[in-house]
Amino acid sequence: MTLSIAAWDQRTGQLGAAIASSSISVASRCLHWRSGVGIALSQNITDPRLGPRLLALLADGVEVGAAIDAVVASTPHIRYRQLALIDCRGNTGRYTGDDVLGCFASAEGRHCVAAGNLLADDGVPQAMIDAFDSDDASFGSRVLGALAAGIAAGGEAGPVHSAGLLLGGEPSWPLAELRIDWDDDPLAGLAAGWQVYEPQIDDYVTRAYDPDAAPSYGVPGDP
Repeated sequence: MTLSIAAWDQRTGQLGAAIASSSISVASRCLHWRSGVGIALSQNITDPRLGPRLLALLADGVEVGAAIDAVVASTPHIRYRQLALIDCRGNTGRYTGDDVLGCFASAEGRHCVAAGNLLADDGVPQAMIDAFDSDDASFGSRVLGALAAGIAAGGEAGPVHSAGLLLGGEPSWPLAELRIDWDDDPLAGLAAGWQVYEPQIDDYVTRAYDPDAAPSYGVPGDP
């Protein structure tokens, strides 16, 4: 029911993930981020508790592969789950249980990991990795472009209805957290939101740290 990618940008140190599903509000359940730690994706008959557990292990100094092994070994019903994990240095790992739905696959690239289930084609995760690796756009655009490439490669076997994009960097809050929770074309809505938000990301960070240096808000009533 889900395809996703998580990645790390060596140049900026940012982490990012994008996800899409036929199910409603996929990003709220399946995409988990912790500042200075990593991103975890927990999908397929989703148990949203698994993402925070993976991130807590990373925060305690456990390596990515060992964190996944620990969660797999200690979780009931893990055969139904699909996991992907990346830390704040770009190390990646993945797991897919034997009872994950439909056509499923996962793939890892340089500082990125992708996974999917109920896919139209088992090459979808690799198509996402290839798109991310070959793109020279901004980091957020690369992550979102990789998700679009997965959809173009077949995506889910059925229609996609929700999608999300998250970027995390130096601040303790997400640099970007955009979601389309239910729509006939969530990728288009997500791309439109990113196009508007990307040029303003740094301004919102400045407003938090130093309001006196921040640009005007550009809203009615703002001088």
